[in-house]
Amino acid sequence: MGVTAADWDRRVTDLSAKLPDRIRRALEWLREPSRFWIRLLAAILFILGGIFSILPVLGLWMLPVGLALLSQDVPALKVPLEHAARWIERTFARLAAAWRRRFGPSERP
Repeated sequence: MGVTAADWDRRVTDLSAKLPDRIRRALEWLREPSRFWIRLLAAILFILGGIFSILPVLGLWMLPVGLALLSQDVPALKVPLEHAARWIERTFARLAAAWRRRFGPSERP
């Protein structure tokens, strides 16, 4: 089964449901169609912040956040972002499994 833009939309919705209430409401407000210009400005600022990640506070984490915001208005970004998210999940799972094989399972309370 192929990856679709709806998969990305579902991922964003699922992840935003896990955010603290205040941040989730702000994200929902920002994702409203009438907030296009604010969302575009925020996306550009996040992307620029990601590019200048060598500076304090700004970091590489800002680049995917900016792209995710931009994908709200540029549907062509949704499938590549979903592919990237799935690749990150697979890579993390593979690294975690290798870590557990080498050092044993973590002991969490």
